[in-house]
Amino acid sequence: MRSARNSAGEVQDDTGQPCTLWRRLLVMSYDAVAVIALLMAATGAIMVAGFRELNVLHDPYYALYLVTVWFAYLGWCWHNGGMTLGMRAWRVRICDAQGRHPGWGRCLARFLLSLMSAAAAGAGFLWSLLDPQKRCWHDRLSGTRLYRCKGL
Repeated sequence: MRSARNSAGEVQDDTGQPCTLWRRLLVMSYDAVAVIALLMAATGAIMVAGFRELNVLHDPYYALYLVTVWFAYLGWCWHNGGMTLGMRAWRVRICDAQGRHPGWGRCLARFLLSLMSAAAAGAGFLWSLLDPQKRCWHDRLSGTRLYRCKGL
């Protein structure tokens, strides 16, 4: 993230426009490919360890394992670089209210709240069409925002 400090020591970034719902959906579709591949690799790893008859609907520990792997990918990308693979492809970054990459707590809150945004028939995502800053429920509640990068 390109940023500078002003005379008061506050971080000021050169962020672009807020991310639209359409761009978010494109980012999520790109990231879905990466996440599915990662979850397949994670499943392969535990199958090699001897767990062969796993089912997400009947094995809550397996489901928790996969959700943890999913969060680990997104959280690591958001916390360390501010971008997932899909975000990089569509030139989108995530930041907190101070313009920094979100901490692990904000990443976890955003991840869990985004699941709730989707579970509410997508209403949490559709909210961005009404919000002047194009924020979804999970953006507002986690103190993060997505914006279009001017360049990488």
